[in-house]
Amino acid sequence: MNSETLVAKVWNFAHVLRDQGVPYQAYLSQITYLLFLKMDEERVELIGEPSLLPEGSRWKDIKDLAGEALAKRYGKLLETLSRQSGVIGTIFLKAQNQIEDPAKLKRLVGMIDSETWLSLPVDVKGEIYEGLLARNAEDVKSGAGQYFTPRPLIEAIVEVVDPDPSQTVHDPACGTGGFLLAAWEHMKKNPRARQKDVYQALRGKFSGIDIVPEVVRLAAMNLYLHGITGVETMIEQKDALLNAGARVYDVILTNPPFGKKQSYRIVRDSGEVDTEREDYDRSDFFVTTSNKQLNFLQHIMSALAPSGEAAVVMPDNVLFEGGAGETIRRRLLQNFNFHTLLRLPTGIFYRQGVKANVLFFDKAPPSDEAATKTLWIYDLRTNQRFTLKERPMTRPDLDDFVACYRSGKVFERKETERFRKFAFDALMARDKLNLDIFWLKDDALDDPDLLPPPDEVAAEVVESLEAALASFRSVAAKLQGL
Repeated sequence: MNSETLVAKVWNFAHVLRDQGVPYQAYLSQITYLLFLKMDEERVELIGEPSLLPEGSRWKDIKDLAGEALAKRYGKLLETLSRQSGVIGTIFLKAQNQIEDPAKLKRLVGMIDSETWLSLPVDVKGEIYEGLLARNAEDVKSGAGQYFTPRPLIEAIVEVVDPDPSQTVHDPACGTGGFLLAAWEHMKKNPRARQKDVYQALRGKFSGIDIVPEVVRLAAMNLYLHGITGVETMIEQKDALLNAGARVYDVILTNPPFGKKQSYRIVRDSGEVDTEREDYDRSDFFVTTSNKQLNFLQHIMSALAPSGEAAVVMPDNVLFEGGAGETIRRRLLQNFNFHTLLRLPTGIFYRQGVKANVLFFDKAPPSDEAATKTLWIYDLRTNQRFTLKERPMTRPDLDDFVACYRSGKVFERKETERFRKFAFDALMARDKLNLDIFWLKDDALDDPDLLPPPDEVAAEVVESLEAALASFRSVAAKLQGL
C-alpha cells in the first residue's frame, strides 16, 4: 500500500466523524495520538527499544477494548500523557478524547492497528502525515490552512539560503514545521552530514515555536515521523513575541501569521500602554506598533546571531506602511544587509487575495555605513496566475528565481526582465521609504480575461476595508483617551 492510498484510507474516515460533529482539526489530533501509541509499541516489539510511554498508558492498554471501557481508558491515558515531558508532553499537549461515539473510536483504533507503521520508510511516513496536513488545510481553509506555506516555495527558499550542518535553524511561527523539515532534508544532503558525529549533532540544530497548542502537536509529530526528534522535542508552545529568549540563531526561516492586528501592544521605555490589551515589554524592540507582522520582523531581527541570515514571508503592508513600518524598513536597510526581495504571486495561499513577499537579509556587524548596498527585487507576481487546485505553484515555477539568486555567488548576479537591483541611496530617497516596487507592465490592464478571479478581488477589497476599519478604531480609541 503506497503513501497516497494510506492517506486516502486514513482521511476518508474523517468525513464519517465530520458528520458526527468532530472537526477535521480534532480528527487530525486523534490520529496523531493513536499513531504515536502504535509506533511506540512497534518500537518495543520490532526493534527491541524501550517504550517511551509510562506503564498503563500504552497501545496494548486500549487496542483490545471496546465500548465505554475503551472511551474511559483512552481518556485517562490522554490525561496521563499530557503531563509528560519532552516529545511525549508536546505531542499530547492538552490532549482530550473528542470522539464521543465509542464505536467510531474503536474503528479508528482498528484502522491504525491494521498497519505496521514503523516498517514504512521515514519518507513514506512523513509523506502520509504531510498528506493529512494538506488535506486538512484544503478542507478547512482555516485552522491548519493558515499555517500552510506552499511546499515548493519553502523548498526554493531553503535552497537559496543553503543552511549548513553547523548552523542552527529556527522558526518562531513554525506552524506544522514545513520550514524546519525542508531545512533538515537540505542539510542532510550536505557531504559533511555523512560524518556520523555531524549527522547526530544535526538533530539538535532545529527549533520552533508556535502559540497554538494543536499546531505545536502537529509540528512535533511531523518532525518525529521524519526522524528528526528523539526523546526530546524541538517545538515549544508559547508566544514567540513575549520575550527575546535566551538564544540567538544562525538561520531563521518563517512565515508569521497574516493579519494586521493582534491582541497585544508592544510597550517600550516610553511607557506607551494600551490598557485593553495584554502588554509585551520588549526593550530590544525599537518601535511601538500593534501590527503583528512588524513585531515579528523586529523579533527576528533581534533573534539573529551575528552574521545570521533570515528569510521571512511578509505581506505587502510591511513594505509600504508608514510610521512604525518606515522606521523598521530604515533600520533593516541600515543595520542589516537586506539584499533580496521576492514578490510572490497571489493564489498560492489558502487565504484568497493575499499579496506577500519573501524578505532575505543578513545581520551585519555594527558600522558607521549602511549594511545594505543594493536590494535585488524579483517580481514573480506580475502576469503570473496561480490557484490552489487548477494551477498550483510547482517547484519549476521558482527555478528562474533560484537561478537569478546565485546562492553563494551573489556578486555574479545579473539583471533580467524580472530581476532588478536598486541602490541604497535610491531606496532611501523614496517617499516614506516605500519598498513596494514594481516595473513590469500588467497585461491584465489591457485584457480583462487576465484579471484575478472574483473571489481574489473580493478578498482583497475585504482586507482593505478591514485595515481601514482598524485604523479608524485606533483613532477613535485615542480620541476617547483625550
